[in-house]
Amino acid sequence: LENLQPEIKGLAERLRYEVSVRGKQLGWSEKVSRFHFKKNLRRIITELYIRDNCHPFKATLLVWVQIPMWVCVSLALRNCSVGAAGSEVQEQFSSGGALWFTDLTAPDSTWILPVSLGLVNLLIVEV
Repeated sequence: LENLQPEIKGLAERLRYEVSVRGKQLGWSEKVSRFHFKKNLRRIITELYIRDNCHPFKATLLVWVQIPMWVCVSLALRNCSVGAAGSEVQEQFSSGGALWFTDLTAPDSTWILPVSLGLVNLLIVEV
């Protein structure tokens, strides 16, 4: 979408000129000229999106899939770790860690995992 912006800007300026010339020839008012400009600009932008296969909805589609997935996984992990008190799963979480995090039910006091997870997510978003 960002790569199309210079092309859209150039086409919009050319279309604005063509509509103003045509409007003067046919005696259109400013409101009618603006209507024809917007209608044709929308058509041109849609054709560009189709040509380059980059509709704006496609950019947000991944987010609409990731958000419910993230919520479900977060709730499932929370229910496994603290939801079932005295259960076998919580017992395994309290003794099944590795390296510096031996108790998976306790908060990370070193902040290594939360910070590294945040940095990895930032890297993914930026890339």
